[in-house]
Amino acid sequence: MVLLAGPRQAGKTTLVRKFAERGLHYLTLDDELTLLSAREDPVGMIRNLDRAVIDEIQRAPQLLLAIKKSVDEDRRPGRFLLTGSANLMALPTVADSLAGRMETLMLLPLSQSEIENRPANWIDSIFAGDILTTDHPELGNKLIERVLRGGYPEAVARPTEKRRTAWARQYIDAILQRDVRDIAEIDKLDRLPRFLRALAQTAGQMCNYSEIGGQVGLDGKTVSRYISVFEQMYLLKRVDVWARNRLKRVVKTPKLQFIDSGLLAMLMDISSKDVHADKGRYGHVLESFVFGELLKHMTTADSDYRPLYYRDADKFEVDVVIENSAGQLVGVEVKASATVKERDLRGLKKLANLAGDQFTAGVLLYDGDETMPLGNNLWAAPLSTLWGS
Repeated sequence: MVLLAGPRQAGKTTLVRKFAERGLHYLTLDDELTLLSAREDPVGMIRNLDRAVIDEIQRAPQLLLAIKKSVDEDRRPGRFLLTGSANLMALPTVADSLAGRMETLMLLPLSQSEIENRPANWIDSIFAGDILTTDHPELGNKLIERVLRGGYPEAVARPTEKRRTAWARQYIDAILQRDVRDIAEIDKLDRLPRFLRALAQTAGQMCNYSEIGGQVGLDGKTVSRYISVFEQMYLLKRVDVWARNRLKRVVKTPKLQFIDSGLLAMLMDISSKDVHADKGRYGHVLESFVFGELLKHMTTADSDYRPLYYRDADKFEVDVVIENSAGQLVGVEVKASATVKERDLRGLKKLANLAGDQFTAGVLLYDGDETMPLGNNLWAAPLSTLWGS
């Protein structure tokens, strides 16, 4: 079986319905009668199904054991195409039961490359020694609009900032009120909206569970568990620090990154008119935008990559560190302004020195229009090289 996983309204249902048109039986667990049947008689539902699409499988995870039994009895590939708006492999008992029987594909919101219909992969290119170029870099207000819009198809389709913000607000409300209950026992649901907004204020920063919990009346252990729920729903991701064993002074705390910059901007109450007055807060949204784009490139890349970050006790920092399966690194630093200064490179230079031969390149992405070499495999490049417009 194949699982297409990713957040709600990223386009999973639209995609699998195209496959269903080829003669697959389509069921959605967003339909209350179908959901009731799946929960009350999972074996009976699956018994006579073959070549079926089952949408939003996380709403009835008990179906997975019935599917496992059916697959074990008939090993033909392609019998079940599932979608899930939660990371099923993080649910208890699921991972073990599906090992070797299911391949998972990730569908995140649209990347800017997809929106512009440009197939080149920024990460594959940089590890191959090439930086994607851009003939028409988007700068200033145009770049800000793209960052605040994010990648959800519905948000991309809405023509005004006001309508996009309204959609984002309704989207967050809907998943907090309904989808959370499908994957976790949360005893303080009323605190989740405020908690998520508190997390948004720490985007791009290291997680201090006790400090975050103190703002909403939750203990550190509960904060960690609630963050795990949001990770399962593909709203955000905890990013580990890059370290080598010989580094004694590296900070071990993970960093929080939101996957969609449009949702983050709404949660932080940042509109286009606020950006110029508060570049600092916009900088965190921009970093999440870049992180989200890189994460999407990882899902379509030819090789396997892992997102990390770097920070040490001397406060040298690199926003995103991409590591391939051979341990080679690319450092990415994000800057909201159009001016590059020597001090902007200090984190990348420190990482390059520590990583040695593992260091492939360091790229400072900025709001400018020139790609310039800065020596020792370091580059400054326009942010819009991420989609090569």
